[in-house]
Amino acid sequence: MRTLFFDTYAFFELFEGNASYKPYAEGIAIITTRLNLMEFHYGLLIRCGKEVADAHYYELLKFAVEVSDKTIIMANELKAAMKGKNVSYVDCIGYVVAKTRNVPFLTGDRQFSRMDNVEYVE
Repeated sequence: MRTLFFDTYAFFELFEGNASYKPYAEGIAIITTRLNLMEFHYGLLIRCGKEVADAHYYELLKFAVEVSDKTIIMANELKAAMKGKNVSYVDCIGYVVAKTRNVPFLTGDRQFSRMDNVEYVE
């Protein structure tokens, strides 16, 4: 079974039924962070309400991995290197988690589309 890091973008595309993300709906081992789940929860809270947001948060929580201090420092270095591009701290942390675990970073975020270790899907 293939393992991928799902960023928040990927969770939303799956939730919204984007056909390009259908191959990632099953048969994939997922890792993510609580920070990505926080972003997803917030978006669902605004769009769909507390019940849906909470249900998805707790359903996906089992896939969350811890973020180390070293990861935070590496993510800040990545964000500094990408200065001028619209990238979030959460995205940088996720990318570093994926890269250090040698797991592809699944996203549709164009800022990451040409980076190594990225599985870019629109």
